Amino acid sequence: MGLDSYVTAKRYLWDFGENNDKHIADAIGKMFPEIAGCRVQQVEVEMMYWRKANAIHNWFVQNVQDGVDECQESYIDKEMLYKLRDVCEAVLADHSQAPVLLPSQSGFFFGNTEYGEYYFDDIQSTLKWLNGLLTKDAFEQFERWSFYYQASW
Repeated sequence: MGLDSYVTAKRYLWDFGENNDKHIADAIGKMFPEIAGCRVQQVEVEMMYWRKANAIHNWFVQNVQDGVDECQESYIDKEMLYKLRDVCEAVLADHSQAPVLLPSQSGFFFGNTEYGEYYFDDIQSTLKWLNGLLTKDAFEQFERWSFYYQASW
């Protein structure tokens, strides 16, 4: 038990026209013959996973989920990913800003709330992921994807 959180990316396969998502559905049908010929409606991938990263969770609750923490799946506007990156950069540049910019949050099995090694490791891994995702070439490839945050605890 404990706080597990994820960012997923979803791509709805509704366009079999000029953008031709049909090849994706065909490839999935080859991988899973029991559904070959069925319409695949969406593809969902896990982009990032955190274990007991309560400060990151708190940031999503406050900035994406309007302060509501009910383990719900919430859409992430792509601009919010840039904002999270900027916050992570600022905290890593000046550790004293951590309690102000990216405060930890206590909760049932949410893990350590101290601003120590584990906290900064979570921020560093989040920043590494975001920097990889938000490069111009990579992010343009995700133009037709939607991002979502969800936690379970």
